Amino acid sequence: MAVTQTSNPTSVDVIPKSQGKILVEQYCTTCHSMKLITNSSGYDVDGWQALTKTMIDLSDHVEIAQPIFNYLAQTYAPNSRRSPTFIPGDTTISFTEWQTPTLGQRSRDPIEAADGTFWWAGQRANLIGQINPTSGDMKEYLLPANAMPHTVTTDSVGNIWYTGNKNGTVGKLDIKTKKITEYKMPDKNAKDPHSAIFDDKGILWFTLQHSNMIGRLNPITEEIKLVTMNSPNSKPYGIKIDKNGTPWVACNGSNCLVKVDPTTMELTEIKLPNEATRVRRLDIADNGMIWYVNSSQGRLGRYNPKDGEIKEWASPSGNASHPYAIAVIDNIVWYNESGMRPDTLVRFDPTTEKFQSWAIPSGNVYAGIIRHMRPTRDGNLLIHQSSTNKIIKVNIEK
Repeated sequence: MAVTQTSNPTSVDVIPKSQGKILVEQYCTTCHSMKLITNSSGYDVDGWQALTKTMIDLSDHVEIAQPIFNYLAQTYAPNSRRSPTFIPGDTTISFTEWQTPTLGQRSRDPIEAADGTFWWAGQRANLIGQINPTSGDMKEYLLPANAMPHTVTTDSVGNIWYTGNKNGTVGKLDIKTKKITEYKMPDKNAKDPHSAIFDDKGILWFTLQHSNMIGRLNPITEEIKLVTMNSPNSKPYGIKIDKNGTPWVACNGSNCLVKVDPTTMELTEIKLPNEATRVRRLDIADNGMIWYVNSSQGRLGRYNPKDGEIKEWASPSGNASHPYAIAVIDNIVWYNESGMRPDTLVRFDPTTEKFQSWAIPSGNVYAGIIRHMRPTRDGNLLIHQSSTNKIIKVNIEK
């Protein structure tokens, strides 16, 4: 599915920049920093209008909207400062997109539930949402005050769990009753539950990035146990479970991966070679290999837990590409280059050590960014574009 910007951009009426700048600061930077605009790849008037419509509804305020779009197009025209390097290849993919209902929610972290529906976290709007991919119907559920969910995940019976990133909770939406239950952290220093995943025994494991902790919740006993990372400021981020039921954690504040003993919660730290390495997320292949994104260095990495071998490959777009989300499907590695515009989806075949990459569309514009990606049961991929509040399925040709 190809998405391109218009080749005949709408003409820009010259307006006083001060007027447009004031309106942009009033209506845009209340929700996000100006840096998201200045660091963008730039758009023409039509592009800025399409992008803004996914964030705020100005359709009844032409006197406000047009000066904003014109100012943005004048000041932040299309540029190639962050253009990625695309690698051609033989794999064919297509994208199916859904626009989430509540604007400006920063939708993220979609996952497939047991009934085939997709769920996401709308962090800015304090909600979680559900998509029926067959009908396209969507429903959103408001969460307890100040939860600000960072992610969603599912348990074995189909309940939806989320991390209350701002109010220090983990929450459960009962899929039958739609009742929400909150589980508060037992330690006042455990403030920001982040990423979460269930193991095969029904235990929920989660990270607390800025609290520098890892947590374990038993839904039956409701007991929560927390352990602090071995190294200060490790910032535990992504978390996955291997086939033996052992959690593995990525460090976004240090050059490490961490293995968690599922019984004692003892932590074993594996130091990665470059001290400047920072790892957002990781995933585990069927053969036990730990794949990770070296976000700070623009590299894809692999750790072999059997012999300790560590190997890395330079991402196609280089040091500033900032790989972020990652998923392994049938031993093929997928990840995104979040530092690029457009945000790119990258495929890596470990057997041939070859890359292939695509621009990720978001409606009629290319924006960013993917913060998490997860496989579907049919071997495809769920991603998102948080800047435009879209949930996207990547259909991979088999």
